[in-house]
Amino acid sequence: MPMIHLTAPAGALTGQARAGLMTSLPTALLTWEGAPDTAFFRAQAWCRIEEVAEGAFAALGDDRPRFRVDVTVPEGGLSDRRKAGLVTEVTDQILAAAGLTEADALRVWVLVHEQAEGTWGAGGHIVKFQELAALAKGQRDQA
Repeated sequence: MPMIHLTAPAGALTGQARAGLMTSLPTALLTWEGAPDTAFFRAQAWCRIEEVAEGAFAALGDDRPRFRVDVTVPEGGLSDRRKAGLVTEVTDQILAAAGLTEADALRVWVLVHEQAEGTWGAGGHIVKFQELAALAKGQRDQA
């Protein structure tokens, strides 16, 4: 159930950059989760990019663009090392897409939300992390 949601000010990303992030952000999330690159897991990696109106997403210090990334994963799905890698990769992708430099990295916040076991449902059923892990292992073994 990996999901990645980017909130950005309107106009901060070109159409091409936005389209690129719609693919690269969930790909990075699956990679850092260690999920196999299969049709099933790609279909579960959701991405949403929400652009907010000018002036609706700002800081007190200046009017430069800010970006917030909310990542939802199953509890236990990412080790501390994997979270750190994901945060770095997502930040780099957004900076590049927005034409910003490493000096602007603090303009990108990545918030990892771990969904507690038993609190995610899909297909009308509660999905357990261990079920996903077993499915991933089985798909990896078949590849």
